[in-house]
Amino acid sequence: MNTVDPIAEVDALVLRARVAQSTFEKCGSQQLYDRAAQAAAWAIMEPSRNRHLAELAVSTTGLGNVADKIIKNHRKTLGLMRDIRTAKTFGVILDEAETGITEIARPIGVIGAVVPSTNPGATPANNIINAVKCGNAIVLSPSPKGVPTCEALLTYVHAEFDKIGLDRDLVQMIPGRGSKEKTQRLLETADLVVVTGSQNNVKRAYTSGTPALAVGAGNVAVIVDETADLADAADKIQASKTFDNATSCSSENAVVIVDAIYDDFVAEMARTGAALITDDTQITSTLWTKGHLNPKAIAQDADKTIAALGLTDSVPSDTSYIAVETTGIGPSHPLSGEKLSRVLSVYRAKNFDDALRITRDLQLHQGAGHSVGLHTNDANRPLVLARNIPTSRIIVNQAHTFATGGSFSNGMPFSLSMGCGSWGGNSIDTNLHWRHFLQSTKIVREIPAVEPAVEDIFGDYWDEVGR
Repeated sequence: MNTVDPIAEVDALVLRARVAQSTFEKCGSQQLYDRAAQAAAWAIMEPSRNRHLAELAVSTTGLGNVADKIIKNHRKTLGLMRDIRTAKTFGVILDEAETGITEIARPIGVIGAVVPSTNPGATPANNIINAVKCGNAIVLSPSPKGVPTCEALLTYVHAEFDKIGLDRDLVQMIPGRGSKEKTQRLLETADLVVVTGSQNNVKRAYTSGTPALAVGAGNVAVIVDETADLADAADKIQASKTFDNATSCSSENAVVIVDAIYDDFVAEMARTGAALITDDTQITSTLWTKGHLNPKAIAQDADKTIAALGLTDSVPSDTSYIAVETTGIGPSHPLSGEKLSRVLSVYRAKNFDDALRITRDLQLHQGAGHSVGLHTNDANRPLVLARNIPTSRIIVNQAHTFATGGSFSNGMPFSLSMGCGSWGGNSIDTNLHWRHFLQSTKIVREIPAVEPAVEDIFGDYWDEVGR
């Protein structure tokens, strides 16, 4: 029986991608790149395809829920298309007489993208759109459970490409169920790798020898202070925490409530469907089995989560998520980390300073660099957090899941991949977006010399400390 050499298989994919990308670039124009992005976007946004991809994702991964994935596929893609609609990615993108520099957009080449099972449709679509908008080809490496959704997505992309005469080899995926060996080869042979998902894949990307854009772990903590609109905060936390069954890295994992409004806010949480558990051992004994998250609770609907936690007869029938009071932070306190489920840890803080301390400790334990939330009416407190928490984003008075990765009501770029800076071991601290898929050539012309006198630079320093 003949077997295909996995390394040769990946090399062949990348070679085909290079050939297709070379032609794409040689024939390139802004209109061509824009049309390619539109084709890839419509492949996932067309309603019947969107529904099929959402249904397929849930049935094959067992994560999330169909209704929310349909919303995610639509809004994330529509928002991205809004962001890139007028972006110049071909030809001269900057021409400054003052500096004498003219900048010409250039594709990177072949993008290798590793995508997670939590978003097997929306994440690869986002990467595809960004890649072709900038004149690149892309080869995807989906997680094993995400393969069927990714295959269906590529079928739709290729159907749209056929309509406008684009080479299908611009968008490919590693066939079959994938393997670490094949993914590693893609990481080594692409011109740029983009990795969302397990931190193991992130580490492999950064050590592959290929320029890499990867993201850190999420473990969102949200502070509710004594000045907050409690009803609004509770509504937003509930909507965010339960969306797509907490598959997002931006889903709240802990809420830190200032003591002065603790009881009032817990009541508001209950109004929105939170069931408060005061004995955290009741959750730690069921949410984790043999040191790992209970698969029967990960990214499941409320009723399945409640059953997996053994709470069916203990919580109201209309419970939408579980809120569990806890105090510990660190490796021996699993509730202080990411839970990928409808379970929210609840910390009680003496005051805002104590809430800041708790939140900082949570981030230093897990999720540093990603994002934290704050519900407040004190205009100065976001700045206090920004100066003291190791995080790239402070989300203020918003539903965290919907805000972090871009929203129609904030200015963050639409993305499913959030860079976490040096705090999270990443090369970027921004949302992954189209500009990361583009490089440029600079034409540098001579301009009149701008050379200061030494006194202009050091005069005030000498006046203060002497020469």
